[in-house]
This record gives sequence, C-alpha cells and structure tokens, in this order.
Amino acid sequence: MLKLYIGNKNYSSWSMRPWVLLKQAGIPFEEVMVRFDSFEAHSQFKHVVNAVNPVGKVPVLVDSDVAGGLAVWDTLAIAEYLAEKFPEKQLWPRDVAQRARARSVCAEMHSGFAALRSHCGMNIEASLPEIGQLVWRDKPAVRADLARIIGMWSGLLQAHGGPMLFGAFSVADAYFAPVVMRLKTYALPVPAEISAYVERVCALPGAQAWIADALEERDFVIFDEAYRMHR
Repeated sequence: MLKLYIGNKNYSSWSMRPWVLLKQAGIPFEEVMVRFDSFEAHSQFKHVVNAVNPVGKVPVLVDSDVAGGLAVWDTLAIAEYLAEKFPEKQLWPRDVAQRARARSVCAEMHSGFAALRSHCGMNIEASLPEIGQLVWRDKPAVRADLARIIGMWSGLLQAHGGPMLFGAFSVADAYFAPVVMRLKTYALPVPAEISAYVERVCALPGAQAWIADALEERDFVIFDEAYRMHR
C-alpha cells in the first residue's frame, strides 16, 4: 500500500506533483495531509513529517509493501520510483530520446525558475492578477523564467502534437501542474497555445481533484501569503 504525505493543497506545489501523477495514472494510494502550521523544529508539521522523512519535508511516499516500509522523498525520486514500480502506467515516454528530454525538463523545473517560484507562490484559491501585473512589470527575472517556460512548452507541444507536453500524459505534465496554477492565479501573459495547454492540464481528472480539494480547504496560512493578510 502506498501512502503519500503532503502539505496544504492550496499552497504546496511540491506535493501537487506526485499527487496528481498518482491520481491521473490511477494508482491507488492513501493521502496524509500534514497542515502547514509552522516549519519550526517544534511544530506539529515537523513532528509528523520527521517521523517518516529525515529531511523533514513533504512530499514523502511510503510503500508499506516493502519490508519495514520504504520512504521515498523528493519529487523526482518519487516519480522515478512510481515509474519503476508501475511500468504498465507508462509514466515516462516510451521513446528513449523523448524520455531523456522529459527527464531533462523535469530536472530543470526541479532546480530552476527561482524567480517565478519566489514572486508567484502557488495559491490556488486566490485571484491575484493585479499582483501579477506588478511582478511582470518589476521583475525581469520572472519575465525570463516565463519566456523559457513558454519556449519549452511550445516546442514540446509542436514536436509531439499535444495534447500534453509529450503527447500522452506523463510525469512532465504533473511536474509543471503547479506552474499552470501560478499562471492562472497571477494571470501572467502567455500566448494562446500556452493558455490552451493550461486549460487542458486543469481539465485532467487528477488536476481537477487536487484543485477541488484546495478550494475546499478554507485554511489561511499567513506565512504562505505574500500578498494578503486575510481571505
């Protein structure tokens, strides 16, 4: 049995990736949501997560079918573990070159786009187009990040014919789902073909389920709110 430890669905972009991947692929799992009360050592969040992950962060995938229980953390490691455990789900593209490219763009997301992440934190419930306009005007690094994302997505959609980045749904689409959420929250300017891809990702049953749960949380975590003091 798989158990996935995640943070608040409204805010936790890292948690969204493996959750949407599992859900969209139809892989059964149990969800354990650990609320973001604080990231201090004494917090309830750290108390729960430290018990399964020495790094003290979410997401964490625990496979109880492995003797002693296997904990896998870090979104890339989780994606690779799921791809190996469920090869019939074809979570990566079949073609070796396409698979290498998919891993490359996921790794780029994993370690890059710091400006977009910093200035446009995931906040699914919020609508912040005015903030998006200010960020777009004042933060050239955000404009550079988005230009790279647009170029990447456009090239992949053209090369593989859509509807997803590598044709069929893959790890890459789950990996960029939190970026899709940011584009919607902050109404950042993108070409029509990128807007269409954004809507297709949001229409995926796995993404729809995450978004619906995020909207139902009704939890306001002040340290995750860069631009609001209340809902």
